[in-house]
Formats: sequence, structure tokens, C-alpha cells
Amino acid sequence: MSLDSQDSPSPSFNRDWFFPSPSFFHQSPPKPPKPHRRFSTASKHSPDSNLSNPPSFRSSSSFSPTTTSKYGRLRRRMEFPRAPDKYSRQHQNDFVLDRKLAVSNEKKQSTEKLSSGSLGHRVRVRWNLAITVAIVITALTSLVHKNFTLHNQVIVLQDQILKLNVRLRACNMLSNVDIFDSVTQEHDDIGYGSDNGLKNLALIVSLTLLSIPVLAFKYIDFVSKSRSSDSALEEVLLNKQLAYRVDVFLSVHPYAKPLALLVATLLVICLGGLALFGVTDDSLADCLWLSWTFVADSGNHANSEGIGPRLVSVSISFGGMLIFAMMLGLVSDAISEKFDSLRKGRSEVVEQNHTLILGWSDKLGSLLNQLAIANESLGGGIVVVMAERDKEEMEMDIAKMEFDFKGTSVICRSGSPLILADLKKVSVSKARAIVVLAEDGNADQSDARALRTVLSLTGVKEGLKGHIVVELSDLDNEVLVKLVGGDLVETVVAHDVIGRLMIQCARQPGLAQIWEDILGFENCEFYIKRWPQLHGMQFEDILISFPDAIPCGIKVASCSGKIILNPEDSYVLQEDDEILVIAEDDDSYAPAALPTVKEATFMHIARPARMPQKILLCGWRRDIDDMIVVLDAFLAPGSELWMFNDVPENEREKKLIDGGLDFSRLENIQLVNREGNAVIRRQLESLPLHSFDSILILADESVEDSAIQADSRSLATLLLIRDIQSKRLPMVNQVRRGSFSQGSWIGEMQQASDKSVIISEILDPRTKNLLCTSKISDYVLSNELVSMALAMVAEDQQINDVLEELFAEEGNELQIRQADLYLSEGEEMSFYEVLLRARQRREIVIGYRAANAERAVINPPAKTERRRWSLKDAFVVIAEKE
Repeated sequence: MSLDSQDSPSPSFNRDWFFPSPSFFHQSPPKPPKPHRRFSTASKHSPDSNLSNPPSFRSSSSFSPTTTSKYGRLRRRMEFPRAPDKYSRQHQNDFVLDRKLAVSNEKKQSTEKLSSGSLGHRVRVRWNLAITVAIVITALTSLVHKNFTLHNQVIVLQDQILKLNVRLRACNMLSNVDIFDSVTQEHDDIGYGSDNGLKNLALIVSLTLLSIPVLAFKYIDFVSKSRSSDSALEEVLLNKQLAYRVDVFLSVHPYAKPLALLVATLLVICLGGLALFGVTDDSLADCLWLSWTFVADSGNHANSEGIGPRLVSVSISFGGMLIFAMMLGLVSDAISEKFDSLRKGRSEVVEQNHTLILGWSDKLGSLLNQLAIANESLGGGIVVVMAERDKEEMEMDIAKMEFDFKGTSVICRSGSPLILADLKKVSVSKARAIVVLAEDGNADQSDARALRTVLSLTGVKEGLKGHIVVELSDLDNEVLVKLVGGDLVETVVAHDVIGRLMIQCARQPGLAQIWEDILGFENCEFYIKRWPQLHGMQFEDILISFPDAIPCGIKVASCSGKIILNPEDSYVLQEDDEILVIAEDDDSYAPAALPTVKEATFMHIARPARMPQKILLCGWRRDIDDMIVVLDAFLAPGSELWMFNDVPENEREKKLIDGGLDFSRLENIQLVNREGNAVIRRQLESLPLHSFDSILILADESVEDSAIQADSRSLATLLLIRDIQSKRLPMVNQVRRGSFSQGSWIGEMQQASDKSVIISEILDPRTKNLLCTSKISDYVLSNELVSMALAMVAEDQQINDVLEELFAEEGNELQIRQADLYLSEGEEMSFYEVLLRARQRREIVIGYRAANAERAVINPPAKTERRRWSLKDAFVVIAEKE
């Protein structure tokens, strides 16, 4: 079956030309209308006529692709038989090609339309620009023309006046003075006529300079728009480049804004002065001054007369108002920025010999309190606190602290101790002491940050005037920090200090209160000073040379400043040696003449042997292996250490070994492991709580991030242990001293405290005050002691060596001795005589606690006054460890 085609009257998009109706084959072809072709049959792209551009598939006629243009008109009237299969496939391929060419032609036409639209837009932009320029030029031309007309009229009038003056002189009607004035006026008129061209030039220059920025901005905007429409690639426009350069200039140069304001003011004054010079009769200097008055006070233009001067003066006044608005904005921004920097703590601290504290923790309040007490004798001091907190928040928190600063000023700044610019902001190079506080939370992260802070401090270009006191959380990191900081750094390991104090207080009840008195600045503390008048004296005479202090050691100059605690009596003080004493303040003591003291006879009383103890250790923390080593050194052989915590027993030994504990080196204690939760009563009841001599409650490592949670856990453990002990011990008629009745639960717990000592580690001072009030725990150690140690080392770097020896396993330590070692019942002696009798045992008595007193007296007054002692009294001594 052959398929014929016939030319249709109009182009169609349907598919009927592929499948014509049957009538299409049998009807005679009508007379074809005049063909309407969208595309030419002649080829425009190839010289070969056989490769002519085929018509669009919009045409309803079917044609052979091999038909030449010569038979173009006959194709619409003739019917063609169906070609073979090969020819049909070629026909289909050519049809697809025709469709693609038609689509490309349509895209080309749309592109041409867009191009013509863009061209039309550019033409409109150019017409708008031309109209604007024409309006501006017309206005300027009219103004210049009017000005020239007025000047010509003035010149004509002056010529007439000159002619009249000449006639009057001819008639002898003018006096000599008038003649002189007229001649002068004539010269002025001649001069004015000569300046007329200069004034016109000044007016033209001012108007030209004023129009240049407007034309420049219009040109930049036109070039930017033309580039954006013509270029197919993305490129930075000219107006954006100019705006970027201006932004960079204003942001990089600190004085860019005032400089721009100054330049704008000078331009307005100069342009206004030139314009006034062109429209008035005044000189150029007077016009410039008048232009300045219009800029400074916009109301001065009200006295101007004439259209030209009024128009220029109004323009100058309008520019002055803009300049005044910009100046007001700059001043307002500068003042706001200054107040904002003061509020946020970005201003520099101009101080010297101040104490600098870097960081923020719960120990800050106690540290500030101790520093305030230490500076009280000096009338107050300066303490600067820099932390990564908002300045206003820090000041509010410090204001809430319930203690008297005693004249000490606390200055807060926001910043990071790891940034040298922030350290310079707080005058770190001029500080007499720098305290680096450990952060609350993870111990490793806190010590790592402290190490980086020390590196930043050692990198200060100006150098450091004072020393650095670093609080660490782990004893293993102490060596690394000292290696980085060298001799400038003193370290205080918080957990180590608390752990050693807990062990000493567990062995000797009542020692916690003594340590609080010695470490804090409220009572007596350590001081080191050189006294030339004591050179050549033996230490036994130096002991009784200070009525208001107690010598404890010697800083030996010949041994590189090493401090020797409790030296021999025969040691002779050398020229550069210094004396370590316990006194109330650094200016409260001085040597005096040797008092008359009766020499005490030696009492041959054997020191009581150490007895084995049974100690319970509740809780777990990272330095518990160091506490075990210290306990092994302090306790007598045969002692037992029970460990009760949440750590599984099979993992506990591995953690202790990883911490550095060598079980084979433990000589005096035997470890007993128990697993359980210290805040669950039924698990605590499985322990023989009534049989322990001392119980140590640690702030557990699992809640060390929060002081409140750690204290709540310690408080719950303390109450449960005391309640269990009170239920297991028989009730007695007499309870401890206090205001609580025998049948109350606190009274029962106080009775239980007579049988065993509980040492609780408390982090928050408020919790400590609560426990001390209820008297259910005799000894409470908290972070306040660490703050006291930090403050003492900050005031004097050398004191850290003394504290390290008193806390160590070897050397000298604080001990509590019973009175029967130094005197007999009812014996009457002075404190100096007791001191000399204790020297026979190589001990230094620093205070005593009477039998009926709750607190010990350190560095007692009236040391030569005799009193009657009781065997129930106790003495506080510095003695070598047993």
C-alpha cells in the first residue's frame, strides 16, 4: 500500500499527515493556494543544493529528502509512491533531523529576542542618563547665565555712577574727601571689573567639581549594568569592586571614619567658599570663612540676600547638616563602643604588683577571701580575675560572696589565658603572683589546659615579674608542668593535698582544725624574713627570741636557699640566712632580748608505740593509689585498709596497678576489697562499721563534675554510717557536748562519733558549715583548704617547700602530743619552758589545746607567763615522722 501526501492549506501539528483519510486518495486534488513557506528551500549553510535546509515538520506536506529545489513547487501537487524500506528509514531519519533543526531555529529566534530586549534596556538606560545629564547641564547653564547677567548689570550701573562723578567734579560740587572716595571707589570698581572673570571661573569650578561625583557614579552604574548584560561569564562588577575597596579601607584603618568626615567637611567648605566667591562681592578668604559658619551653624544662612547667595548658602547649610549628623553618629558609636568594651571587660588593666587569677572555679571565693585577709595589713590590694566568662556575670557572682574584702579591689576581665593579647590586657608581666585555677570537671582536660596556660605565660615577650602558682588535679602531671615552667612555677595538687590531710587527720583526731588555722590568713601562718641582729646565734636561743612568733626553721643561704624545718639546736645562723616563723602577720613580730627561762629537766617517758588501725575508705577517685602508699607509710604494721566502692573487684586491682601502685611494696597495711554503693543502706550494713577506727569518705570520681552532687553523696553516706553505728552501739546516759537531746537522732549520731572518727571530703563550703553545726562529723576537709594553700603560696613562693615537706611521707609533720610527755600533773610552767623541754625530744611546740577547749591555740601570747597544766591537755608540735 502506497502512502501519498498532499499539501494542506495551513501548517498543522497533528499526525493526520502520516495517516490521511481514504477520501484523501480518491478525491481530485484541489487547486493549491499560494504556498506559505516559513523557511527558504535554498540552502544557506552549504554550497551543495542537495543538502538544502529541509522545511519544518510543521508543514503538512510529505516530501522526499532527495528532491532538489528545482522541483520545489511540483512537490506540493504531485503524489509519490511509497519508497522502499530503505528509503522509508532514510525518510524517518531525515524527519528527526528536520525537527531538531526547527527546534534550534526557534531557540535562535528566542535568543535574538532576548538580545534585542537587552539592547532595548541599554537604550532606555542611556536615554535616562542623557535626560538626567541634560537637566543638570540646563540648570547649571541657567544659573551661570543669570549670574553673568547680574554682573553685567552691576558693571553698567557702576559705569553710569563713574560718569556722574566725573560731571560732579567738573562742577566743583564735591569736596576733596569726596573726590578721594570717588577715586578710591573708581579704583575698586576697576578692580571688581578685573575680578569679575575670576569669580565666574570660581563659580564654574565649584559647579564642575560638584557634578563630577554624580556623573562618576552614574557612569560606574552604567558600566556595571552593561557588563552584567553583555558578559556571559561571571565577573565582579565595577560598582561592587569600588564598594569593596571602600569597605576594606573603613575596616582596616582605625581612623578611616574620622578622616573621611574631615575630608568631607573640607570639601564642603572649599566648594561652598568658591561658590560664594562667584555669586557675592566678598573676597575668597571671607567666603571660605562664611562657608565654615554655614557648615558649623545651619541657621547662619538666613541673612543671605539674592537668589544666588541664598541658593549657595542653603546648599552649604544642607551639607553641614549631613556632616553634623555623621559626626554625631561617629561620636555616639565611639561612646557606645567604649562603654561596651568596659561592660564586657575588654579594656586594659593598668596595674602593677597585683595578684592575677586565671580561670574560674568553686575555689575562687575562698581564694579571694584569703587574699583580702592577707592584704588587710597593707590597706588592701588589687586582685585581677580573668576567665572565659562575661564580665558582668563574674562581678555579680563576686558581689554575692558573703565576706568583707577589707579594702581589696577585685577587677574582672573577660579573656582566655591561652591568648597572649588577653594576657597583656591584664598586665601579666607586672603581676607579683599569677594563680592558675583548675577547671571543674575532667582532671586530664583541666591539667592539659593548665599546661597550655603555663606555656602561654612563659611566652610573654616582656617576661614575668612574679611567680606562677598552678592548681593541678592529678599528681602525675606535676612533673610535666614544672618541666615547662621551671623555677617560676609552684604546683598545688588539690586531690593530693586533701588526701594527705585526710590521712593525717584520721591518724590524729583534731589535726584538721590546726591545719585550717595555719593555712588560712585569719590566724597564724608561715613567714620567712632575714634578721641581721640574730646572726651568729644558735637555733636554741633563736627559739625564745620572738615574743610574738615561734621559729620553725632556717632558710640556709649556703644550700641555695633550702629550708630546713626543725634544725638542730647547735645550728649557728649565718649572715644571709633567713628565719621561718609562725606569726599572726608579717609585721606583727620582731626579735627581742632573750627572756629569763628556767631550764626544764628532761623527763624519761617512753613514746607510746604505734598501734595497728582499721580504716574504711569509701569512694573511688583517680589518685587513690597515692593515698594507699601514704597510708602504708603512716600506719603501724598489721593495719587493715577496707576499700568500699562501685568499682568491680576484678577491675580494681588493674586500675590500681595502672595508677602506679606496687602491691609488693606495701609493708604495713593489708587491703580488703568490698564492692557496693555507699549510698545504699543494705549494702553498708554488710560492713562492720562499728569496728573501724577511722572512716574516710571521698568525693567520688563519678560525680566530680558537680560539687553539689558530690557533697550530697558524701552527706548521704555520712548520715547512713552514723545511723547504722548508733543502732549497733549501746545507748549511754551521757552524750557529747552540744545542744541536742539524748533521744534525738543527731544525739545518737554524736554518741556514735565517740567510737570512731569520720573524715568527710566536702567540696562546697556551705555543706561544710552545715556538718560542723550538726556536729555529726568531727572533721570536714573541703576545697577551702586548697584555696588557703594557693593563697599562701601566691603570697610567698617559698612556703610551698614547707607545705610539701609537712604533707610528705618523710621528714617533719604536724603532730598532736599528750601533755604527759612533757610535764607531770599539776606542774606549773611557762610556754617557753614547755618549748625547751620539747626540744629535748627534737620537737618544736607551736601551740596547745586545753582539756576543756574545742580549738587549739597556735602561737599563744604571753609565752613567759607561768600556768598550771593538766595531763588532759594536748600540745601541737612539729616533729619528725615516726
